[in-house]
Amino acid sequence: MPNAFATLMLMLWPIVIWRLFVALPPGRALIWSLLGAYLLLPPPPAVFDFPLMPALDKTSLTNLAIVVVAFLVLPQRPKLLPENKIARLLLAVFVLSPVATVMGNGEPLVFTQSYIRGLYLQDAVAQPINNLILVLGFLLARALLQTPDDQRDVLVALVLAALAYSVPILLEVRLSPQLNNWVYGYFQHLFSQTIRGGGYRPMVFLYHGIWLAYFVLTALLAALTVWKAANGRSASKFLIAALYLAIVLVLCKTLATLVYASLAAGAILMLRQRTQVRLAMGLAAILLAYPVLKSADVVPSDAIVAQAETLSAERAQSLSFRIVNEDILFERAMAKPLFGWGIWGRNHIHDSTTGEITTVSDGYWIIVIGVWGWVGYIAQFGLIALPIWLIFREMRHVEPASPASGARRRRATPHQSEALSPFVGPLAVMLGFNMIDLLPNATLTPITWLIAGTLFGYAERLAQQRRHPEHQTAPDTSPATETEADAPRTIL
Repeated sequence: MPNAFATLMLMLWPIVIWRLFVALPPGRALIWSLLGAYLLLPPPPAVFDFPLMPALDKTSLTNLAIVVVAFLVLPQRPKLLPENKIARLLLAVFVLSPVATVMGNGEPLVFTQSYIRGLYLQDAVAQPINNLILVLGFLLARALLQTPDDQRDVLVALVLAALAYSVPILLEVRLSPQLNNWVYGYFQHLFSQTIRGGGYRPMVFLYHGIWLAYFVLTALLAALTVWKAANGRSASKFLIAALYLAIVLVLCKTLATLVYASLAAGAILMLRQRTQVRLAMGLAAILLAYPVLKSADVVPSDAIVAQAETLSAERAQSLSFRIVNEDILFERAMAKPLFGWGIWGRNHIHDSTTGEITTVSDGYWIIVIGVWGWVGYIAQFGLIALPIWLIFREMRHVEPASPASGARRRRATPHQSEALSPFVGPLAVMLGFNMIDLLPNATLTPITWLIAGTLFGYAERLAQQRRHPEHQTAPDTSPATETEADAPRTIL
């Protein structure tokens, strides 16, 4: 169980957030509040579980604290509700649809020796609150991170955080994942899953080694993005950081992230921005349509397992196990397709005598559709994917950044918005690959919502400039990177 220091860290983090918002610009304070909590605070089961209230872990506690601090400290309160009507509809459905789930799951699941209670009024109140808290990071990022400079701040923060985090990562690679146990008094997962390739897969203070590997992957892609957009003194620093993080990623011993790294890095370095956003749209569409593809039996599961077997028999066996459980859970999910089975493990298959869960849900997609049904699935993943579609729509009205000016933003004319941010395509690629990883894994993290919210804010900003060019002010012409000579490295 978590020790007293774990509880103390959770209690003190709102004070840290307050100091960050006092000392830093709002956007940077938001970035470091979310990143710091995700990387440093103890993972579940370290939570504050008050009666008649949703449990507050390091993510939900941080989101709530940021909202309170932002409304108290900032001279201008952030507007949380999005302008886009589709986004408002998806947000409303995402927050309120659990009420329908509760109404459809009042019956208990009865077994010979035990039972699982049905859902009741308390759940109809708590679960919408949980969903609202979950999406606060997205809404705050949309409100406070809307410019190319903000996008660069996100990318640079990811790189700096990963460089600092590499020290405990390398320590755990050598000694085994013990830091969470040493610092917070408990081991956050199964130790057997950390043994990989004759060594150890690090976890530090994250829930699982897969989560840590994906964070390092995200930072690696961020370093490549900033390097591509720079051509001055800062360029070499970010290239060196990218090479170093690539080595750290290999040491994380997670095969899927290495595959993503090669594909996503190639897309960021070799493709134009519009092609990058199209790729991200395709990846998001796969996730949104995956249950339909699964129902139509067009997902080539056997071919995927066979391909994995050529790389590693152990990984192929793990993947096959996931797919088998996925098929079983999907069949159960389709018994209540609209609003799902709800919480308390009701979406799983149970032993008829003991009531113990006999299935394993690894992919976030199968968790969502089993718990909240098609309605909750479309609402949540649609909300994450929508910024990519909005960015693609607005790109038609914005010129790409000039190679001569790099990330430097040009003065807008009454009929044209500023040049397109050089970071928006790579951020869309990062989000798209994260959505694909939600098929085998549950890597929906505060960083996912942060990137999605940043893209959403920028898309709304471009849309506002397009609709009201007479009201737009000329953007600051100071370069978004360190030197005026910084220019994007456009390969294609």
